[in-house]
Amino acid sequence: MGFLLSKSMDANFKKQQEFMLHNGRLQMERQILMQNQMRERQMAMQVAWSREFLNYFGAFYAVTTVGLTLGALKRKKPFLLAPVVPLSFILAYQMDSAYGTLIYRLRGEAESIMTSEHGRLDLPHGTPTFDTIEKARRARSNLASFLEK
Repeated sequence: MGFLLSKSMDANFKKQQEFMLHNGRLQMERQILMQNQMRERQMAMQVAWSREFLNYFGAFYAVTTVGLTLGALKRKKPFLLAPVVPLSFILAYQMDSAYGTLIYRLRGEAESIMTSEHGRLDLPHGTPTFDTIEKARRARSNLASFLEK
């Protein structure tokens, strides 16, 4: 009789382990999906910000370029057009950021860094572990209790 009970408990234990494994995997998949959706939303906000900034900067660029061109022609001083050159580079960068392929080039460069220069990505003192975090927490806890005395 004890053998049958033991066999039943083993079967239940295995079912419980499988359920816990399945539940953990499901939870991790949900976490990954949620983090990816948050990343996508943040990137969409950055692109939207670039496009909005481009509207304002484009208007500033147009007014400035027309004003400087008219001033250079009226006063016959071509050096007044000098600020148009750096402003043109800024405008080109913003256009590339808002509507161009900048994000794809950045992604490609990031992938290249991750594959061929992975050492640049290492954190100082390595990746935090449970033990290092717990050690820091205990040190802080001991320090806090010492300061309270």
